[in-house]
Amino acid sequence: MGKTIAQKIFDAHVAEKPFADTWVLKLDRVFCHEITTPTAIVDLMEKNKDRVFDPEKIKAVIDHVTPAKDSKTALQGKILRDWAHRNCIKDFFDIGANGVCHAVFPEKGFVRPGFTVIMGDSHTCTHGAFGAFAAGVGTTDLEVGILKGVCSFKEPKTIKFVLNGTLPAGVYAKDVILYIISQIGVNGATNCVMEFTGPVIDALSMEGRMTICNMAVEAGATSGICMPDMTTVEYLWPFIKDEYASKEAALDAYRVWCSDSDAVYEKVYTYDLSNLQPLVTFGYKPDQVKTVAEMTGTRIDQVYIGSCTNGRIEDLRVAAAVLKEALSQGKHMAEGVRGILSPATPAVYKKALEEGLMSVFMDFGFCVTNPTCGACLGMSNGVLAEKEVCASTTNRNFNGRMGKGGMVHLMSPASAAAAAVAGVITNSNLYKGN
Repeated sequence: MGKTIAQKIFDAHVAEKPFADTWVLKLDRVFCHEITTPTAIVDLMEKNKDRVFDPEKIKAVIDHVTPAKDSKTALQGKILRDWAHRNCIKDFFDIGANGVCHAVFPEKGFVRPGFTVIMGDSHTCTHGAFGAFAAGVGTTDLEVGILKGVCSFKEPKTIKFVLNGTLPAGVYAKDVILYIISQIGVNGATNCVMEFTGPVIDALSMEGRMTICNMAVEAGATSGICMPDMTTVEYLWPFIKDEYASKEAALDAYRVWCSDSDAVYEKVYTYDLSNLQPLVTFGYKPDQVKTVAEMTGTRIDQVYIGSCTNGRIEDLRVAAAVLKEALSQGKHMAEGVRGILSPATPAVYKKALEEGLMSVFMDFGFCVTNPTCGACLGMSNGVLAEKEVCASTTNRNFNGRMGKGGMVHLMSPASAAAAAVAGVITNSNLYKGN
């Protein structure tokens, strides 16, 4: 009987199986940021275990509130900074070099097919886009991972999603994952791996695949995952070119991490997305989804473009295309609406400058901030007031997520940019079905 990619990764990394359904896995990467890791660091220090299993396999960043907004967040940053220095963690990204964790770590080539990755952050599932098993964990598991380089998981059960068809113009990866979550619900993949396959996935860039895997946790999944292919190799090539004779050789090596044709799944969902429309959330759950057309006219106070979901260069290009067309017609930020752009990494920021995208955003009326997670979780750089509404490219619309009493509508960068133009939720001019 064949195996899924998750099963293959578990088999290759098992350190022990203390119980029938419990696997202790060796870790290839432990990622850390300044919100969840300091608690683990302090606890390890109190236990006289201030050390790491392998400084080369630990990567750390200050990204959630950066620069620090108050004494508490400054202390969190200092704890992480001092710990990284004490333990000779060379891949520590401090102020000025830092970006949103789930964007900067892939950008640096830290994730490879077949890897096991943990982090004290629920959206660690993003990294499954590379054919890795990546999961968010709690403080205790993070401590063990830092100290021993292992983490325990239940035996993986995989749900397969076959995405057929071709996405219409103006429909993006964000719309795809919102559609899937709307179909299976926020508990539809609880304790499972969501494996994404099919022509739609094959046609997506790595950025698009990361967007889809990023929100697997919003359906309750432990991890999202895609099969490694030439798109994966092309993205990683600057980092792996000395390891393989050619891109074809790299692809051959990575094919071992593809699911077998006779693998057994918990469930298989097949969708034809050829007629998919731009989507947006309503309410306070990620599975509460309507078409943008159905939500047209819904008022907004703020537009936010950024985050580990949609703050990459591809996302900025899409949003800028909408805004540039509006500028050509003499339009600017809708009255009473404020726009915030946070490129996910310094490299994205620099590339956007080089391509003239920043001028488009600023000419339109956006405030451009440094790379940060701050607004996404309502901590800084874009917090909502009570009863305010945000059109956002982030990943969670929980009650109070971006500020107490605020409402968040999740959507693609194109839809968010269109909302900035209109002052209400509306379809982007890039969507050809409107």
